[in-house]
Order: sequence, then C-alpha cells, then structure tokens
Amino acid sequence: MRRFRVASPITATCLGGLSILALAASQVLQTQIDHVSGSSSGMAETAAGLVFVLAFTAVGVVVARREPRNPMGWLLLAVVLSVDAGTVGPTYARLDYSVHHGTLPFGRAAVLLSGAWEYSFIFVPLVILLFPDGRLGRRWRWPLRAYATLCVLVVAGTLSVAVAAFSLRVPVDGSGNLVGLNHPSGANAWFGPVQTLGLGAGFLLAITSILYQVLRYRRASREQRQQLKCLAVGAAVLVFCFVLNSATGGGSGFVGDVTFSVGLAALPLAMGVGILKYRLYEVDRLISRTLSYAILTALLVGAFIGLVALTTNTLALSGRVGVAASTLAAAALFNPLRVTIQRLVDRRFNRARYDAEATVAAFTATLRDAIDVDSIRTDLLDAVNRAVQPSHASVWIKP
Repeated sequence: MRRFRVASPITATCLGGLSILALAASQVLQTQIDHVSGSSSGMAETAAGLVFVLAFTAVGVVVARREPRNPMGWLLLAVVLSVDAGTVGPTYARLDYSVHHGTLPFGRAAVLLSGAWEYSFIFVPLVILLFPDGRLGRRWRWPLRAYATLCVLVVAGTLSVAVAAFSLRVPVDGSGNLVGLNHPSGANAWFGPVQTLGLGAGFLLAITSILYQVLRYRRASREQRQQLKCLAVGAAVLVFCFVLNSATGGGSGFVGDVTFSVGLAALPLAMGVGILKYRLYEVDRLISRTLSYAILTALLVGAFIGLVALTTNTLALSGRVGVAASTLAAAALFNPLRVTIQRLVDRRFNRARYDAEATVAAFTATLRDAIDVDSIRTDLLDAVNRAVQPSHASVWIKP
C-alpha cells in the first residue's frame, strides 16, 4: 500500500479543481444576485478575474505536479485559492443574508471566508522571494518566522471580525466586503494596528524580495540568470499593461480590458516558464524584442504627435492633410528606426545575436578579397563555430 503524501501530484490536481469549481460557483452566485437586484457585473471585471484564476491555477498545478518539493507551485495555488475564497464567501453571504434572509445553509462559513482575500497579499511577497526553487540562506530564517507570526495574527484578526459580524443582520455590505474588516472597533480594535503592520510588512518584504533577486542575479549561474530574466519579463509586462490600462481610462474599453487581463496573467506564466525551464534560453530574444518594439512604439507615437502639431499649427495645413502627412512620415520612419533600435538593444540584451551578426559581417568582408579555397574553408568553419556554436561542423567542396 502506497503512503499518501500531502505534497503530491494528486493534491495539486485536487486543489486546481477546487479553484476552478470556486470560480464557477462565484459566477453562478453573482448571476443570481444580479438577477434579483436587476444589475449586471462588468465584463471587464469578470474577464480579469477569469484570466487571473486560470493563469495562477494552471501554472500552480503544473509546477506542483512536476516539482512537488518546490514550494513555488503551492504558493501560487495558495494565492489563487485565497482570492477564490475571498470571492465565493462574500458573494454567498450576500445571497444568503440580503436575499434569503439567512435561511441558506453554510451562511456563517461563507462569512468566515469573506476576509480571505487578504491572505493573498501574504503569499505574493513570498512568491517573489522564493522564486525559482524556494531555497534561501539561513539569514532569512528569523525574518520569515517573524513574518509568519504576523500573518497568523492577521488571519486570527479576520476570523475574529467575521465572528463578530454574525450578530449583524447583513454581515457583508453591498460590495461584498466584510463589515468591520476595514475599520475594526470594539473588542476587535486590536486588529487595526495589526492589519496596518501586516500591510506594511508585506509591502516591505515585497520590496526586499525584488532587491534580493536583483542582487542575486549578479552571482547567479547562467541558468539561474535566465530564470530571473523570465521573472523580470513577467513583471515588466505586468507593469506595462497596468500603465497602459490607466492611460486608456482605467479599464474602460476593449484595450483597457485586454491589457488588464494580460497583465494579470503575465507574471504567473513567466514564472512557470522560468521554473520549468521550457525553452529558457530564448528569453534574451524575448526581452530584446519587447524592449525594441516598446521603444519604437514610443518614438513613432511621439513623432506622429509632433508632426501633427507642426503641420497643423506651424505650417497652417488643414487637419486631414496634416494627419495624412504625419502618418506617411511615421510609416517611412518605421523600418529605419526598427533596424537601428534593434541593433542597439541586441548589443545589450541579446548579445548572442549581436556577436553572431558581427561575426558574419567580418567573414563577409574577408571573403571579398579571399582567393585560396583552403583559407576560405577555414574562415567559414571559424565563423560558423563562433556564430552559432554547433556541436560539429564540416565543409565539403565538390572537386
């Protein structure tokens, strides 16, 4: 008889299924509330929640199944399950106490889960700190113990507030937030300072984790550097999408909806690639392309706006003529700018390609004046070996 292990592929699969079921249950419950109240939830919020849960669940399950001893998979599942519990709990509590007047079963259990969304903020700094293999030095032992103690107090405080809310007619407000959680009072007044301290500790640990990963990059091996680059790519995409989302109206419109959803999914997906090492050594190319096209987009947008202002205000051309001329000028600048920017970015972030192109260019220049066939063959093999580094290379010349 095989001994059951808690950290096993079966456990990971069960937790992933539980997350998907919780997502489906929250949508069903929210639909019933919307039907009774006559309102409807925003599609952007629903889509963002769907993408967030699916991305974290998928990566967490895959990592936990393939590397059950790595805490990263379990931490990702802990993040998404906390969000699931903090979504299903208050939604069910609203349906029970506001619509059915407390007659549904497990109403108090739903109230207890209503503050669980705060637990996700506990796990996120740990996800950054422990990436990619969950190993830390002994110097982190006491800081993590202190952080764990503070997290236990936060959990105890949310449960205490939930128990105090049992006496209320409706323990959750119209937005689904647990009453008394943001401003605890009375017997739970002690939880206010603890909540503030926990939020500050989480923010401090997140900043410290980022600095730790930056310093770790300098002394990491080649493979670990590629893994940390994956983390940096995911974080950069997340920040870029959130900034673009704010610039387009904070989630209003198709572009805002898409960028918000992509930003939520970028970080866990990048972590999954880094941990599982899938095509890891192409991350330099991804970073190079992302940076070059971001710089190119910013320059073209700036050039277009400047040309529109120049043609319409300074040169006093009509609006249509100015926009058309600016569009043609931006289109003409696209390819020269793209080539120049790509070379500059490759020189810093995709050195392998830059060196390969330099090697090929040097061989081409040598080939123009070469006459001896044996010399050409030697130079060709040398260029191939330095450019693409094959395991074996040979040249056969037909007599």
